[in-house]
Amino acid sequence: MAYIERPSPNHAPRPDGTTVDILVLHYTELPLQESLHILSDDSRETRVSAHYVLAEDGTTYRLVSEDRVAWHAGRSHWRGREALNATSIGIEIVNLHGDRHDYPARQIASLIELCQGILARHPAIEPRNVVGHSDVAPQRKIDPGRRFPWKTLADAGIGLWPEPQGRPLFGEVPAALQRYGYAPPIAVPPRDIVKAFQRHFRPARVDGMPDPETRLILAALLDQTGAR
Repeated sequence: MAYIERPSPNHAPRPDGTTVDILVLHYTELPLQESLHILSDDSRETRVSAHYVLAEDGTTYRLVSEDRVAWHAGRSHWRGREALNATSIGIEIVNLHGDRHDYPARQIASLIELCQGILARHPAIEPRNVVGHSDVAPQRKIDPGRRFPWKTLADAGIGLWPEPQGRPLFGEVPAALQRYGYAPPIAVPPRDIVKAFQRHFRPARVDGMPDPETRLILAALLDQTGAR
């Protein structure tokens, strides 16, 4: 895959022995050039970056090498771990608001190609570990938004999509969400965690209520991952 090199100074070495096992997808909420500037600005009090930025026309910019830490996830939690920058790759996708604006087909086609290459280079990124920023920071973030085509990516071998089999979820939803990967309810309000899950897997209604459909989808994912 061809990249435009747009190096950012905002990066750090990965700790010795680190295995990259998480892929975090974001939206920029800003136009391309403004996004590239912010992700490359080393004069800010809080410096940020990402490994890649994906323009609306599908053009891919590489800002940070995959063997370096980019500062994209911030305060984050997934599958019992915090501060995920050290073990993750971050992709910023140009979209002004993923709850209101669809992602262009050519942008998603480029994203699929980019992600497939990343997964090939980092086989420790299992499907459950392809996540949105809102999954790993549910109290702070909503990207990549309700219009992000997670099923399209899953159909291309990137991430998971639920296959409900009619087996209900018994027990507490917050505990089940934690088994899947989300932060424990003592760290983040349970309703925020449920909303993050719905935003990813049931975007038609994101209300934070663990209704029967939400429970059924969660049960299917736990079965698919062996986490039931």
